[in-house]
Amino acid sequence: MRLTKEAQSSVIQLLTELIATPSFSREEAATADLIGTFLEKRQIPYRRSGHNIWAKNKHWGDRPVILLNSHHDTVKPVAGWQRDPFQPTIEQGKLYGLGSNDAGASLVSLLATFLSFYDQKYPPFNLLFLASAEEEISGPNGVASVLPQMGKIAFGIVGEPTKLQMAIAEKGLLVVDAIARGQAGHAARDEGKNAIYLAMADIGTLKDFAFAKTSDWLGPVKITVTQIEAGTQHNVVPDQCRFVIDIRTNEHYSNEEVLQVLQDNTTSELSARSFRLNSSRIDINHPLVRSGIKMGLIPFGSPTLSDQALMRFPTLKIGPGDSARSHTADEFIFLKEIEDGISTYCSLLSGLELTGYEK
Repeated sequence: MRLTKEAQSSVIQLLTELIATPSFSREEAATADLIGTFLEKRQIPYRRSGHNIWAKNKHWGDRPVILLNSHHDTVKPVAGWQRDPFQPTIEQGKLYGLGSNDAGASLVSLLATFLSFYDQKYPPFNLLFLASAEEEISGPNGVASVLPQMGKIAFGIVGEPTKLQMAIAEKGLLVVDAIARGQAGHAARDEGKNAIYLAMADIGTLKDFAFAKTSDWLGPVKITVTQIEAGTQHNVVPDQCRFVIDIRTNEHYSNEEVLQVLQDNTTSELSARSFRLNSSRIDINHPLVRSGIKMGLIPFGSPTLSDQALMRFPTLKIGPGDSARSHTADEFIFLKEIEDGISTYCSLLSGLELTGYEK
């Protein structure tokens, strides 16, 4: 199933408008307006909550519901842009602009896919298109705020730049604040208990610590100490040393389990900022994955985080573009990648075998 050239041009035009409209996380009102207007012009009813927009296919019925989701917020432009990040330009088949690759191309490709199935009278599934906010910060007013309003979802496609290969697993994220507590004293005398040294011992433990279970798709749990702070002046032994641990989890451990294991092996006080962002995985034999394998798509495990961490149903992460371009200066997407993205999404859905699949 393919869209007309005119329809493809319309979603690319929408992407240029999205690029030209700043939409930093929590500040996506204007891009939500653009997406809403795009649907209104095509007489497609939609709902909006905050800066999230969603719509259903025309002939909704008693069938499995498939979510098509990507986000319309962006990070702020990094230093080093040689172009205006909000001035969409097309050169040699590349569309430049902030959010073009992450994840504007996936968003408009999924929207085009939704449009191509929208009027189908007897579809084997229902489609639910969601353009979500606050993905870049995993914010509370994004996907997590609207999924409860959508009813039961069988499974979903999450659009992120993956070179149109299938991310069937994704690492979770656990950020931990740690405090090593010592005792203050004068640096010139043998007094006190240096909290920096206590922290160093724990950091050494964390550096070499290995969890027992390694994932076939995601590898081991990865632990990285990324920040440290201690001391008030040069001649005082510090009684506190604070440090931050960035932990990328695999599907074998919940974030709560990871924190408990690390607390059992360190003396510092550990506290998680959130347990929300667990690792996720879709079964290799799921109909969506089987459809992709038939197409020759390659499954892999993704080290980067997306909104699928907040979804409690199977999801496949796939989309046009390259994750290596995300959050970089002079971000771009090839127009051919958008065309291929639409074709891939449509083929994935058309090739689904859902006989016996629970609604």
